[in-house]
Amino acid sequence: MDRLSTRLFPVPPDQRTAAQSWIDHGQRKPLEARPASSVVLLRDTATGTETFLTCRRGQSPLGVIGFPGGSIEESDDDDVPWYGPSSSTWAKLLGVEDHRVARRHVLCAIRELFEETGVLLAGPDASSLVEGTQVKEWVKAREALANGEATFAEVLGRRGLGVRTDLIKPLSHWLTPDFAHRRFDTHYFAAAQPLNQEPSILGGKGVWGQWRWAAQEITDRDTTALGDAVGEASTMGRTLGELAVPAVELILEKIGSSRGCVAYLSHKRPVTVYHPELAEQDGNLMLQVACPRLTEGGSTQRGR
Repeated sequence: MDRLSTRLFPVPPDQRTAAQSWIDHGQRKPLEARPASSVVLLRDTATGTETFLTCRRGQSPLGVIGFPGGSIEESDDDDVPWYGPSSSTWAKLLGVEDHRVARRHVLCAIRELFEETGVLLAGPDASSLVEGTQVKEWVKAREALANGEATFAEVLGRRGLGVRTDLIKPLSHWLTPDFAHRRFDTHYFAAAQPLNQEPSILGGKGVWGQWRWAAQEITDRDTTALGDAVGEASTMGRTLGELAVPAVELILEKIGSSRGCVAYLSHKRPVTVYHPELAEQDGNLMLQVACPRLTEGGSTQRGR
């Protein structure tokens, strides 16, 4: 079993005022966290395992830079053909009591991945998967989803498709810190890039998206390399810790130390809820997280 250690991460720049107010005026009842899902898309390359990172418009509890994802919608209760583990099995995998909650998180993950990147984990049966989702027809379907002109169930139903829930794996469960003005209750999932599907950013959903070598991002995390590569005013001159929530940085660590997609996706993970708390170090407010000390590749990561 992995040993736990306490890690410290910087408070994101857009949350520093809220964090200081939380300290100055005493702790209050935190705002309700909206349920959300996020998907870590993976592929193996000659240099190492890569993941698809995106840059969001505005401010988000999921970070300026992170993985595709978003909040659960009412339509995530719609009836769709379902291939893979049952919702009751998913409830056990996610560590939730209500199978309906688990189903919403899984469907939200697959829907958000498609809407934001065009990668669609769906097929006409339990052993098939759609291909070539970057053609105009699929882009229009993504736009319709983003604009509220169609539901995911309608998009799938028109094409005789069902969701392939066997193609995603649960990673971790994160709660946004209590002091934040917007909070998410997020389940992170992982999936390998499907054959003949290439991710792309939908204009209204993001400003940048790119495959990035996870190990290199961790090596460069104390530099501004990633933020400068994105090139947005909200990212330039900022380190990984200032751009991404702790969940993203820790997931990148584990991907970077893994032995490829198969090893990463097949790793047995305990059901753990991470809830960063405020801590002070050298006069600065930080986010404190208790997390596994060893990575999935077996090497020890440095603390902060």
